[in-house]
Amino acid sequence: MSNAMKLCVSLDLSSAKENLELVEQIKDFDVWLKVGLRSYIRDGKKFLEDLKAINPNFKIFLDLKLYDIPNTMADAAEEIAKFGLVDMFNVHASSGIEAMTTVMNRIKDIPNKPLVLAVTALTSFDNDSFKAIYNENIDTKATQFAIDTHLSGVDGVVCSAYESFDIKNNTSKEFITLCPGIRPFGEDSGDQKRVADIPFAKENLVDFIVVGRPIYKAINPKNVLEEILKNI
Repeated sequence: MSNAMKLCVSLDLSSAKENLELVEQIKDFDVWLKVGLRSYIRDGKKFLEDLKAINPNFKIFLDLKLYDIPNTMADAAEEIAKFGLVDMFNVHASSGIEAMTTVMNRIKDIPNKPLVLAVTALTSFDNDSFKAIYNENIDTKATQFAIDTHLSGVDGVVCSAYESFDIKNNTSKEFITLCPGIRPFGEDSGDQKRVADIPFAKENLVDFIVVGRPIYKAINPKNVLEEILKNI
């Protein structure tokens, strides 16, 4: 990865039409586009094709968080990689080393294979709610998940900006950290618990920041996006 932090825009609007209208407004910018579960279930592979039709240079992060038995995850990963449209997708780190290794082995020979990230702890968790499920503190368990991910040959993790620095120290500086829950200029955190701003993300060596609502809910999304890019 280059040293410059990259911006990934969440396409979380309530229809493909609205998402595509937003993308038309930002088509001249060097950004990644995040397509989540809602958009993909509703709009499918055609939506990915429509995004690339607007600007073939757009990079697409397909955020489906695969989590199943190893072979089923690898089957799904292979299909995603064969699309030739997806530049990055993700799995859950808690699926385990065997599952993540199986995924990476399955796609290793596919030309132009996507980057693969693993989700450590969702940014909607605070420490108490996380501990109630995993019986460990977020920071400790997120780092362990990241170490497992690194050992599995996965390219990086989805984590909060609060864990990024420690994760890189325990894996590699080249190990990618992608961080949702970014509120660039201190906007309302909504349903996210572990949110951060741009300076904090930069200090903690985050590679990708994911920004959704502050851009797509803005009166002028293009202006907000320009301001974010100036600051990263």
